[in-house]
Amino acid sequence: MEDLQQLKVFGEVVARKSFTRAAVAMGISKASVTKIVAQLEKGVGVRLLNRSTRSVTPTDAGQTLARRLVPLFGLLQELSTELSDFAAHPRGRLRVAAPHGLSLSQLGWQIEDFIADHPDVHVSIHLSNRDDDLVMGGIDVALRIGPIEARDVVVRKLRPVPLVLCASPRYWARRGMPSKPEDLARHDVLTYSLWDASPRLPFLVDGKTHYVPVRSRLDADDAAPLIALAVKGLGVTCVPEVLARAHLGSGALVPVLKDAMPQTIWLYATYAHRDHKSAALRAFLDFLTSSAGTVPSH
Repeated sequence: MEDLQQLKVFGEVVARKSFTRAAVAMGISKASVTKIVAQLEKGVGVRLLNRSTRSVTPTDAGQTLARRLVPLFGLLQELSTELSDFAAHPRGRLRVAAPHGLSLSQLGWQIEDFIADHPDVHVSIHLSNRDDDLVMGGIDVALRIGPIEARDVVVRKLRPVPLVLCASPRYWARRGMPSKPEDLARHDVLTYSLWDASPRLPFLVDGKTHYVPVRSRLDADDAAPLIALAVKGLGVTCVPEVLARAHLGSGALVPVLKDAMPQTIWLYATYAHRDHKSAALRAFLDFLTSSAGTVPSH
């Protein structure tokens, strides 16, 4: 068990790239984490981590060990879940990843309702816009908006997320409003880098999604800076309507080409393949599905 604890601590340090963050995640002191990793390195006779004042990175040997730990930890997690499920009662920590810009109440599900209904479950929310490795990151379920690129995960479709193309009144006054998608070729566009590697925007043409190349002046992996810069008049942006709703309501952003915006972006829940999901995860997935008012899609 001591060796297993050493491996867990090492895996946490690699996943979080920090002794301090690993200590916080595991509920032990940084000194204990440092000591345990040193004991592991002494036991295997090779340095596993490169340490500096600014970062912690695995050596070649450390990368090999971390890679081998993924299936081991997955097996141990399944074993732990299977044993705890004998009680069939949601309990313990549930780690949920969600995009930075995700507004839980606006997207139609209330996290407080789930917590109130399941007093023995502790929900830990991790904000990230990327499709992180769920197993190595210790994530039970990830909420994502838009295309899902991660492999080896189960995907549950929750609800559509309408898009809006918008800019500030000052920008439209200066550059003119487009009357058709092709008009965007002469506009400055603020693009979302995680949805598409090439600068283009989706539009609905004859009932089908059609992509129009645009001139991207700036891209970001989060909708918040795109919305903020659009409000300041830097350019046009295409984002989930729910994230820009406050600015649209106040008139700080003005939408265009509403009838041409596709309804192909969805809110998804993704989780790792497991034969035995924890009672807490099952309850949370059922809660998400019922809150979204959709049928699960696997």
